[in-house]
Amino acid sequence: MNKLLARIAHIESSGHISLVELRVAPPGGEATGDLFSCVVIETPETAPYLRPGNTVYLIFKETEVSIGKNLSGQLSLRNQLPCVIKGLRKGAILTEICLDYRGIEIGAIITTRSAEKLDLRIGDAVTGLIKANEVSIMEMEDKIAGF
Repeated sequence: MNKLLARIAHIESSGHISLVELRVAPPGGEATGDLFSCVVIETPETAPYLRPGNTVYLIFKETEVSIGKNLSGQLSLRNQLPCVIKGLRKGAILTEICLDYRGIEIGAIITTRSAEKLDLRIGDAVTGLIKANEVSIMEMEDKIAGF
């Protein structure tokens, strides 16, 4: 499971659904990084931790991370992470990819056929892609210094 530290920047709610925008924190830094989006079936009224300024974790499965290489044009996926491939472990069906996202390790699992079609290699610059509805928010139990 991938887990990123983030601060809630903005929340837009309609009915029981919220679109939450969050800023990711680099290792040892402030949450001023890239903007992520997450769709949740909660609102600030039903989940008190959903407040702008609160620090939370973004979590998403390795199987929810798609990989793009040499992308151009626009995509509907809101979460686009500029990454460098740190490691590849190919199996007969699936390939596990270790990505470096601004000093944070992210895992991705795609089909080996897709990895071969993209000709993925260690050191390649790629884009990790995650749909907003595949990202979850986890409330922090303990506050971290500086947040």
